[in-house]
Amino acid sequence: MATFKTPGVYVEEITKLPASVAQVATAIPAFIGYTENLVTEPRRITSMTQFVEVFGGPAVSIVATIGVNVTVAPNTNSAYKLYYSMLLYFGNGGGPCWIVSAGAYKVSTPKVDLADLVGATGVLDTLLVREDEPTLIYIADAVSLTSGYGTAMNAALAQSALLKDRFVIMDLATNTTIGSDASTFRSAVTSPDLKYGAAYYPWLNTSLTYPDSAVVFSGPAPLGGLTLDDAIALAAAEVSPTTPISNALSPLLAETREAVQSQLIVMPPGGAIAGVYAYVDRTKGVWHAPANIGLNLVTSATIKINDEDQQPLNVNADAGKSINAIRLFTGKGVLVWGARTLAGNDNEWRYVPVRRLFITVEESISKATEFVVFEPNDANTWVRVKGMIENYLTTLWRQGALAGAKPENAFFVKVGLGETMSAQDILDGNLIIDVGMAAVRPAEFIVLRFSHKLQVS
Repeated sequence: MATFKTPGVYVEEITKLPASVAQVATAIPAFIGYTENLVTEPRRITSMTQFVEVFGGPAVSIVATIGVNVTVAPNTNSAYKLYYSMLLYFGNGGGPCWIVSAGAYKVSTPKVDLADLVGATGVLDTLLVREDEPTLIYIADAVSLTSGYGTAMNAALAQSALLKDRFVIMDLATNTTIGSDASTFRSAVTSPDLKYGAAYYPWLNTSLTYPDSAVVFSGPAPLGGLTLDDAIALAAAEVSPTTPISNALSPLLAETREAVQSQLIVMPPGGAIAGVYAYVDRTKGVWHAPANIGLNLVTSATIKINDEDQQPLNVNADAGKSINAIRLFTGKGVLVWGARTLAGNDNEWRYVPVRRLFITVEESISKATEFVVFEPNDANTWVRVKGMIENYLTTLWRQGALAGAKPENAFFVKVGLGETMSAQDILDGNLIIDVGMAAVRPAEFIVLRFSHKLQVS
């Protein structure tokens, strides 16, 4: 309290309102994969243009062979999925995100190494773990691992459980038959932290096309070893009437481009799913299920799944590892048709929006209560903290995130001596707050009951 010694009028401002909880961002994915340019630190970007400026374009993914007709086929560099995952992400409503480069494309021996992605030297555990903003993890190139896919997924789940502020989006590494793919995935992912991740299946036929820089010619000069864009530049630059290369190349390049444009780019769904998460969070809220949403830039799923096929994916009594299906519905397009975490048999954490709502609330309240550290552990502080949290949860309830006719039915906040703390807790410097929430859950199964009504008059 101020000490007054000089006569006069003094103004004091007294704080009566409780502090507020600012909700953290909810759908900020971190993408991990190989890039054209090696960037040694994670970078935050907001558009595909910015991605290309910083990280470069796609790897050479198509080989064009000149014969009677031009033939094109994917090459081993198509293992690098990050560039096209970013196109799907932004095409499906994605916004700000983080990119963590696992290394530059390996041109001579293109492959994906587990050591680059996770572990003691991998970027997941050395770079991404330092960043606070990301709330989603997607390892785009994990599906191309020759071994260690389960290790990568387990490491991502472990990081999410350790930090308690992020959630993992997973693809199935294989894409052949429903039963074998599901069995392989469930055997590979052995983490106990299943509530921090969700898997999506099958892969997607996209409407994306390979850019000219991703096409390389095989064979001898003048085209052998050139990319399609370099060949086009060569043809445009050739103007000598004595060596009319442009006249010979132009039809060939046009044929090559036409053949390349007819190639469907088949992609794992994680990039598109991350975009759906971002779109739903932005337009509806993190408590809404990122499901029953159509996918953009997608023509079909690579494997057609019906109701009978989805049953063992969605509910598995043995492993309990739910896999969310992506299905084509006539007149509706390709829809995300599942909203379960990997902990599909867990009543508490079965649904993606429930788990992600708690992650959001936990982190938001945790950050907002940092000002209380080293404050007096007495009733004045307890009242301030309780009011702050109750105001935040009331706002969530009004937005529809919590179930209950009244706020007291939707949540509780408890703090105080004899209620959440003993005298020994206070002596030990512990301020313990209990928060309970009735999270809304998605209506996964809609049951309509019909019966005959007898005539009464």
